[in-house]
Amino acid sequence: MSISSVAKRFSPPIVSLSIRHSSQLLGESLPRRLTLLLRSCSDPTLLRQGKQVHAFLIASRISGESYIDERILGMYAMCGSFSDCGKMFHRLDLPRGSTRPWNSIITSFVRVGLMNQALSFYFKMVMFGVSPDVSTFPCLVKACVALKNLRGVEFLKDTVSRRGMECNEFVASSLIKAYLEYGKIDASSELFGKVGKRDCVIWNVMLNGYAKGGDLDSVVKWFSAMRMDEISPNVVTFDCVLSVCASKSLIDLGVQLHGLAFVSGFEFEGSIKNSLLSMYSKCGRFDDACKLFRMMSRADTVTWNCMISGYVQNGLMEESLVCFSEMVSSRVLPDAITFSSLLPSVSRFESLEHCRQIHCYIVRRSVPLDVFLTSALIDAYFKCRGVSTARKIFRQCNSVDVVVVTAMISGYLHNGLVTDALEMFRRLVDVEISPNEITLVSILPVIGGLLALKLGRELHGFIIKNGFDKRCNVGSAVIDMYAKCGRMDLAHEIFRRLSKKDIVSWNSMITRCAQSDDPSAAIDVFRQMGVSGIGFDCVSISSVLSACASVSSQSFGKAIHCFMIKRCSLASDVYSESTLIGMYAKCGNLESAMNVFERMEEKNIVSWNTIIAAYGNHGRLKDSLRLFREMVEDNGVRPDQITFLEIISSSCHAGDVDQGVRFFRSMTDDYGIQPQQEHYACLVDLFGRAGRLKEAYETVKGMPFAPDGGVWGTLLGACRLHKNVELAKVASRRLMDLDPGNSGYYVLISNAHADAGEWGGVTKARSIMKERGVEKVPGTSWIEINKTNHSFVSGDENHRDYSHMHSLLNLLLEELKLEGYVSQPYLPMHPHSSRKLNPAEKGMVDANNV
Repeated sequence: MSISSVAKRFSPPIVSLSIRHSSQLLGESLPRRLTLLLRSCSDPTLLRQGKQVHAFLIASRISGESYIDERILGMYAMCGSFSDCGKMFHRLDLPRGSTRPWNSIITSFVRVGLMNQALSFYFKMVMFGVSPDVSTFPCLVKACVALKNLRGVEFLKDTVSRRGMECNEFVASSLIKAYLEYGKIDASSELFGKVGKRDCVIWNVMLNGYAKGGDLDSVVKWFSAMRMDEISPNVVTFDCVLSVCASKSLIDLGVQLHGLAFVSGFEFEGSIKNSLLSMYSKCGRFDDACKLFRMMSRADTVTWNCMISGYVQNGLMEESLVCFSEMVSSRVLPDAITFSSLLPSVSRFESLEHCRQIHCYIVRRSVPLDVFLTSALIDAYFKCRGVSTARKIFRQCNSVDVVVVTAMISGYLHNGLVTDALEMFRRLVDVEISPNEITLVSILPVIGGLLALKLGRELHGFIIKNGFDKRCNVGSAVIDMYAKCGRMDLAHEIFRRLSKKDIVSWNSMITRCAQSDDPSAAIDVFRQMGVSGIGFDCVSISSVLSACASVSSQSFGKAIHCFMIKRCSLASDVYSESTLIGMYAKCGNLESAMNVFERMEEKNIVSWNTIIAAYGNHGRLKDSLRLFREMVEDNGVRPDQITFLEIISSSCHAGDVDQGVRFFRSMTDDYGIQPQQEHYACLVDLFGRAGRLKEAYETVKGMPFAPDGGVWGTLLGACRLHKNVELAKVASRRLMDLDPGNSGYYVLISNAHADAGEWGGVTKARSIMKERGVEKVPGTSWIEINKTNHSFVSGDENHRDYSHMHSLLNLLLEELKLEGYVSQPYLPMHPHSSRKLNPAEKGMVDANNV
């Protein structure tokens, strides 16, 4: 770009003018025009043109006037040419007290990020006796904030106060913004109160400061005060308050703001239309967002991004893909945010092919891979089972970022690669990057899955030290971790200490109690949740129903069922209804379970699996198979791994080996489903119960992966049942290596040796158990009588009706003996044992046999 082309934009042609008029224009109009020209050259890319303008002014003898020279100085400063700026500054004949040149250089230093130089130049300015004005301090405050120098901000505030400038709205705005950056709410409010003329800008500073600090309630409060002060909001105001409405689901206020924006003529102005779309979408009024979108005459990239994000947030995954196609057809170029918003919809379908197509589009269009798009890609590949590609994307990252590492940890956890997830977390710690709360929420389930209690405690200490324990989501994850590690006492203590409990923390506690050794505690926590005023959701209902099933509390389960019917939204939830079916079935009420199933408006694979398992567990294999055929042939529902597990288990309960084997083979041959550890354990149990131990062992040896403790434990149980000591020894050796802390396996090994009369093996198993510090956790049984639950453990004498129950048992045993019953011990006694059972113990042994 030449000097002539720049000049033509600002000065009229002078060729056709007379010499007299030309000289007049040169003397009067051209300086003003060239001043505008200098301002247009205030960019580093136009430094050469700026120098040409300067040379032209010198040649025309216009340079030398203070007003023009200050503009030239400002041009060099804005272009970042500080060497030319310094030369020009020293040649200036500055009027005493002139601040414009000093402010130009200070502003330029701040603009290019030279904050320390800006502050140094300010002190040099003061030393030369030049008093700073209201244009000086905003840049200096900005420099101190960038340097994280709170003492510098305090010093500038004191200086402003001494000079009587704290009432100026520009100076006050910069100081208020600085104090809000540091969370100094009281100091910023005090300064705000001293400002005489409060315009929209200073109100926006306060609103945005509160919003950035997370105090959203104060944003609404201050906006109301702004309206009471009769200050008209601008675009910045609407964007700030609408974002708060979206975050807190304040739909009523959001609708009022929409009306105010319409009256003010801002409805389709700039970013307000996008803020309105986001607000309606996040507040659950996506239909209104779609109406607003259709009313827009022109949609930019941000607008399309809002719509795609809205579709995804409202679970409309297919529609989000259609919206993306429309965006591309409209010739609006998608950016990184577009794909970050779109990729979760691909993850939902678990379509690896679609994920690859979008990745190829990103590469082909050279869309920049920021940390958010990188993490979204990694997350999508992990959820689509493309673990190797996700790893490759991570290895291509130039630097380790906490967002990307968190995506890797979550992805590994999703695919069951807990060891890799832990290694990724260690890598984050090694490079001294502090994990955020999402990282902690992702890694805590990994630690719980590995039962790494020591590491979990260390991480809990880090959480407390850094103040993350106040966050509900982190607290819930800590509770979950301790519960998985078997420390329900610590889980209860952490839950009790949570200052604010949301529905997630309550649900986490109910779920873990339901899965613990004392499921009845889940019912107690559920009751406490109701008293606290927190509304129940489908997770709360499903968890407490599981607890009711575990303790056979049909009466409380029925009460929950009534509550579900009263709350229509819960009654129509397919997962809650499926859990209800399981509860009735486990309490022995198959009729009610079937009634719930038949009344379901929508049935998915979970509900079908639940009812098939219900009949299978009651030994009604024919009904299970009938339901399976009805599911596949009449309803077109494709069976999954759980379906086949339940069918094989049902065959096992009914003793139909051929049927179970047929379905095991059909799983792979007809449906392409690969058997997992659980399927092989079920098949081993099927052969074992039928006494076909050779086939059971061949099944174990023929597994395509290493058998786990569950498979070997099932084989050992079958060996004990059929007194195959040699095969039991093989299984017990494997179990000792695989799961040395499982007390149930030691007891099973000991009992297998006792049944075979090998008392040396019994002694050895119990000695190893003692040496390793493994304690036997007694099993508990529950029964509900007159809506009251009673729990028992083996040899329990603490029940208030203990003597009465055993007296009744003894009477029943006497009646049985009259009918020819001969009692046998549950386990054979050691031949050299001199200990005799007392009557109560003898009654217990006989009762166990009954």
